[in-house]
Amino acid sequence: MKESLTEKKPLAGNNEINQLAFVVRDIEKTSEMFAKLLGIPKPAWFLTGDSQVSKVVFRGKPTNSRSKLVFMNTPTVQFELIEPNEEPGTMREFLDTVGEGIHHVAFDVDSIKEKLPIFEENGYPLLQSGEFTSSDGRYVYVDTLNDHKTLVELLESAEPRDTEPSKESYEPLLGTDKVEQLAIVVKDLDAAAEAYCKLLGVEKPQVIQSSPSELTKIVFEGEPTQGDSKYLFINTPLLQIELIEPGKSPSTWKKHLETHGEGVHHISFVIKNMNEKIKLLEEMGYPVIQTGNFYNGKGRYAYMDTTLDFKVIIELLERFDS
Repeated sequence: MKESLTEKKPLAGNNEINQLAFVVRDIEKTSEMFAKLLGIPKPAWFLTGDSQVSKVVFRGKPTNSRSKLVFMNTPTVQFELIEPNEEPGTMREFLDTVGEGIHHVAFDVDSIKEKLPIFEENGYPLLQSGEFTSSDGRYVYVDTLNDHKTLVELLESAEPRDTEPSKESYEPLLGTDKVEQLAIVVKDLDAAAEAYCKLLGVEKPQVIQSSPSELTKIVFEGEPTQGDSKYLFINTPLLQIELIEPGKSPSTWKKHLETHGEGVHHISFVIKNMNEKIKLLEEMGYPVIQTGNFYNGKGRYAYMDTTLDFKVIIELLERFDS
């Protein structure tokens, strides 16, 4: 029975999202920017193995898909940067249809052979499979795009995944290298929440209605707005997932839904000295998209247009001292 497989149990056997993967066109330039963001030396990329090594199968057909890869560890999740070649593959397809951006989230599993059927029985078919290049292991991408607005990768490795931060480091651009949140804009909050809670094996959290504009003081593209929305937060061991359903008034969430459709909207960092950080990013060529106060008045946020270099909006979160 389908229900017995998933009831209160994560589909992957755990709910630790440990990786955010970005598909990019220029891995040299992008890795340089991410290194500056995280305060680490720029790592060197490596090329995945040829078809004899990587054994990539995409949509049921073997392919010569290869990619340049870079891995960067943060205190929470690992960033993976991927520059695919022109051969058929899920990363190439993403780049050609969506453009640069976050392609998938990943979970470590003990056995793909055991976990993949659970995803398939729940309506998430195998999209691509392959073997690791630099270590003994394998991966699969399952097609969760419709329900979760991003793909899920399952990673099976014979050795522990490297999660150690770079030993050589300097001050991160924002004063922190800790990614707090992955936020996704959706059309139907209840449906998306149900899908995520099933994926993660957790109870549905409380839905939050946006507060009055007198409290939130939202400014979008220079103009005050109600910025109505409803949203919820799902905590996972390393990363908080925020799901956002925008309302009818102008907002970055509504514009994203109308322009790009459902999907990843931003990643968040908790910072100090908000005005100073906004000025820093503006001087680097990243304008403010939207600002406002938390729904409960205990902090404020700013969305910065960092998509050109970081392939996603970066949100700055500043908590007021209680």
